[in-house]
Amino acid sequence: MTGNGFRSGFAALIGRPNVGKSTLLNHVLGQKVAIMSDKPQTTRNQIRGVYTTEESQIIFLDTPGIHKPKSRLGEWMVKTARDTFAEVDVVLFLIDAKEGMGAGDQFIMDLLQEVKTPVFLVVNKIDQVHPESLLPLIDQYRTRFSFREVVPISAKLGNNTGKLLELILAEFPEGPPYYPSEYVTDHPERFIVAELIREKVLHLTREEVPHSVAVVVEEMSRQDEGDLVDVRATIITERASQKGILIGKQGSMLKEVGRRARHEIQRLLGSKVYLDLWVKVKKDWRNEDFYLRQFGYRDEE
Repeated sequence: MTGNGFRSGFAALIGRPNVGKSTLLNHVLGQKVAIMSDKPQTTRNQIRGVYTTEESQIIFLDTPGIHKPKSRLGEWMVKTARDTFAEVDVVLFLIDAKEGMGAGDQFIMDLLQEVKTPVFLVVNKIDQVHPESLLPLIDQYRTRFSFREVVPISAKLGNNTGKLLELILAEFPEGPPYYPSEYVTDHPERFIVAELIREKVLHLTREEVPHSVAVVVEEMSRQDEGDLVDVRATIITERASQKGILIGKQGSMLKEVGRRARHEIQRLLGSKVYLDLWVKVKKDWRNEDFYLRQFGYRDEE
């Protein structure tokens, strides 16, 4: 597989929250490694997705949506995205064709000015707009930044994603794969299980609750017979009132989060899953370095 001409490299997915970065990553990989929701700041860590063919390997870094930060967690998320620019072969700047240009996009283009890495403008959600509106939109961005390529796509439907992969590979040097061909992500199963639980909380709650939640998988063990995995996880939130919402009347909300998450975790692990969920309050954890480190949102000093 790694004969002459094999190409491998790294591509960063950046953009405002909700432009479809995780949808694109999951579509290309053919399975879910990044959680999806219509709430901003869905992706908090840098998700690594690995796409391998006979001739090539692309390692995608799906970064947190870049926004002006309002908490220590927010600052860490933006720093994570910025640090990625220098580490990759291509930066894919995703925008939402339906939303048009926002102040957030200008903020990102300002950050990109110092970057020497090739930057592609990836215009997503083209299935939701009239084709004639695309050219004026693209011109708006082109006058503000010198993009190596402009690629209109629909991550949801898969339109033009093959062309995007070709253009990415054209920027890559020849070299061996970084990961074995069966890898889809380098994140441990525990991380993805925690993210799947957090995704269900994002889907089922509103207002401040989704942003105030972290999920920690305390224990994950396979029974001796091998067909049942025990998962014990804690949903962390910032206030007692949010805990009440997450548990719901007679435990109804927590049961529904568990039911939906268990279904997806079983698909991921290929086994039956017993999921035990708890909710704990850690006051203002998003601004506490100790908790940010404990929940995996900051490197250990």
